[in-house]
Amino acid sequence: MSFFTIKDQNSLILSIKLTPNAKKTSIIGVSCDDKYGHFIKISVTTIPEKGKANKDLIAFLSKTLKIAKSNFEIISGMTDRYKKIMIIGDVEYIEEKLKRLK
Repeated sequence: MSFFTIKDQNSLILSIKLTPNAKKTSIIGVSCDDKYGHFIKISVTTIPEKGKANKDLIAFLSKTLKIAKSNFEIISGMTDRYKKIMIIGDVEYIEEKLKRLK
């Protein structure tokens, strides 16, 4: 089971389902469906207005993975709950951090 794909040697692309306007910001778990495959379920407390939820998602991932916010880019799903987020950096380091989230 993989909720990320390796784009190249310097980046990973995460599949995420974001739940905005939640009671707390947290990783809910890993899930799967027929349309989107495997993805990480994450909730944030902010509302999905003017990119606030996306901004908080990036801030949460940055803090959780200890990777600079500037290394994250939403490459699809800006206005959708299902997102693809590219993380630029040392792929082995990122993979190790992601394994600890499970």
